[in-house]
Amino acid sequence: MSHPILVTGAAGGQQGSTGRLVVGLLLAQGISVRAFVHKLDARSDELRRQGAEIAEGDLLNPASVQAALKDVKRAYFTYPVADRLLEATAIFSAMARDAGVELVVNNSQFQGTSEDPLFRDLRHAPSFRNLQHRVADRIFDWAQVGTVHIQAPPYYENVRALVSHSVAAQDTAFLPWGDGDAVIPLAGAEDVARVAATLLVNPGLPPKNVFPLLSETLTVREIFETLGRALGRPIRYVPITDEQWADAVKEHLKPHALDHLSHLWQYFRNSKEQRQATNTIREVTGRNAQTLEEFFRANAQLMAAKGHVGSAKTI
Repeated sequence: MSHPILVTGAAGGQQGSTGRLVVGLLLAQGISVRAFVHKLDARSDELRRQGAEIAEGDLLNPASVQAALKDVKRAYFTYPVADRLLEATAIFSAMARDAGVELVVNNSQFQGTSEDPLFRDLRHAPSFRNLQHRVADRIFDWAQVGTVHIQAPPYYENVRALVSHSVAAQDTAFLPWGDGDAVIPLAGAEDVARVAATLLVNPGLPPKNVFPLLSETLTVREIFETLGRALGRPIRYVPITDEQWADAVKEHLKPHALDHLSHLWQYFRNSKEQRQATNTIREVTGRNAQTLEEFFRANAQLMAAKGHVGSAKTI
């Protein structure tokens, strides 16, 4: 490709880091990448060493977004679980339209399938953050910049971050996920990034604009049975109240993220919706989706390490 692909969130965050993963996948294929980072630090230095062009800026600053989009035809957009998603989306979509961008791959949140009209209704979003994503998707569509939406549920990495400390300390997970029968839809961040990278490098435009990614639909009990098999020892799940969980993680999560996750756990705990895994990852990439057990086995050492952001303190 003669034009660089712009990747936002390129430095990576504390959990999924899909932007950083997309950069690596593109560079491995010899694709020119412009990595959009919030600040210059060791992470941006590493991206530059790998061959990426670095663009320092802020998604809430129209001038820096405009500069980053110069000569860009395709871009990956992701925004952290923080305030002002809608402002960032509006700015990015407006600047992308002015720049003549032909394809934006937008990292959104799972919104059910076309057979689930109630779940997709703006009035029935599980959390305010999820509602923001639904509105953000519409903003991109209105901008007419060829946006496709990757709609994924919580990541495997989220589960790891939530339980690593207590699992390492007590072989126990403390979460407000009910009696163990609630179904938690999940997908791996690596698969999200792989789908995004594939869509970005394919010479043609995608045949549709929504790609729902749902790799596993396990009950809470099955999740921790899977973790136990991967670690080679039984892991106990102990249900706690929303208030206990919020108190345990409030020092590690910003209020926006805490509000989102608290409402999401309530929704999954009370939902009667029947969900099925999608075949999107296989259809787009030609590879089977990573299973939760494969993820746990690959991250067994990290799961034993204490102090992940978001993990609950001993209760």
